[in-house]
Amino acid sequence: HKQMTSLIRSIIPQILLLLSIATFSLGVWAKDITGIVVSVADGDTITVLSAEKKQFKIRMAAIDSPEKAQAFGQRSKQHLSDLVYKKEVRVQVVDVDRYKRHVGVVFLGDQNINQAQVEAGFAWVYRQFVKNIPKPMAKAFLDAEASAKASKAGLWADKDPVPPWDWRRAQRKN
Repeated sequence: HKQMTSLIRSIIPQILLLLSIATFSLGVWAKDITGIVVSVADGDTITVLSAEKKQFKIRMAAIDSPEKAQAFGQRSKQHLSDLVYKKEVRVQVVDVDRYKRHVGVVFLGDQNINQAQVEAGFAWVYRQFVKNIPKPMAKAFLDAEASAKASKAGLWADKDPVPPWDWRRAQRKN
């Protein structure tokens, strides 16, 4: 009995550590939102209406599309609309941003819509935030961007496309 008690006491800290790691890992990806896309604000922001009639503003994780007033901004928004508007999507939430939007990876069936925007040349991989998604997915995003750039798809047709973060910074200075 003493040996068993001693054994249990010795493994409890390891079990608690494993449980906390598992809980943290799940916590990042556990909050899926499923619903119909009722609005497309731009090339990386949508609104999803859940079955419970709750609206969720979704900022697409790890990508940044041109702003609406920027070159390719309207085309990026249109491409995203063509992919998801009035369709049921599943969002794997990875964060909530300072504007209280859910940040996540959007799926239409098995299609990764964030990646589809990058593949079509209508979004950059947002390197500052790519660390918030799993490494294999991040690699797929970066590969998709390299491919879009090489084939001059979408915004890559421009001689010198301006990333939206640089464009926004320039707008703030004016």
